[in-house]
Amino acid sequence: MNTTTAPGTAVDPKSFTSFAEFYPFYLSEHSDLTCRRLHFVGSSLALLFLALAVVTRNAWWLLAGVVSGYAFAWIGHFMFEKNKPASFKRPLYSFMGDWAMYRDIWTGQVRI
Repeated sequence: MNTTTAPGTAVDPKSFTSFAEFYPFYLSEHSDLTCRRLHFVGSSLALLFLALAVVTRNAWWLLAGVVSGYAFAWIGHFMFEKNKPASFKRPLYSFMGDWAMYRDIWTGQVRI
């Protein structure tokens, strides 16, 4: 699929047939530096809470991880990026995109 569109033309996230096609779109939906930083904080907290759930054997930490991960991301989208998160239309690809971007931040391929 060709992900280049005319300015102002909306791309339907459901139109992607693979994650490899979706990821450039995902990154384009995260062009705001503050949004990416909030995603990074939310993902880092989610990992911390996952570790706490394993160590303490308390499943409530899993809920805290999900809530913090999505809360930070959605604040980034609604308040700074001014767009609707792709997770509303492509939840699995969006979840994969979160972790691919997290990896790419750590490796220096995406700037925060």
